[in-house]
Amino acid sequence: MALAATGSALGDPRTYQISAQLKRYTLIDLGFVQTKNGNFQLERSLDPNSPFTAANKLKVTVKKDLSAFQMGVTTANGLKAVNIFQDAKTADNVEQYQYIIDNLIERNVIDPA
Repeated sequence: MALAATGSALGDPRTYQISAQLKRYTLIDLGFVQTKNGNFQLERSLDPNSPFTAANKLKVTVKKDLSAFQMGVTTANGLKAVNIFQDAKTADNVEQYQYIIDNLIERNVIDPA
């Protein structure tokens, strides 16, 4: 996945874009970590019961100049994209995903496209 102006997780019917009001300090406040190449990355467990034992996690990466991003739901090791929207067994993961996305929208990190 390359960084782009718009994006969504695999299976998510909604598409998002970087908010025009995004600030660097907002990313740091939300727990984004700066990578070696200067981008900002957030990894959150989608397990509503425990943040430590996650079968799936949300990964969001924002370009260092805040112009592009990518997002996706991956396996616990982060190597394979997962579609949590197609299986009823992952309904709790979808609920947690929506909570995190709503928080990112509320804090002006992303906007619905």
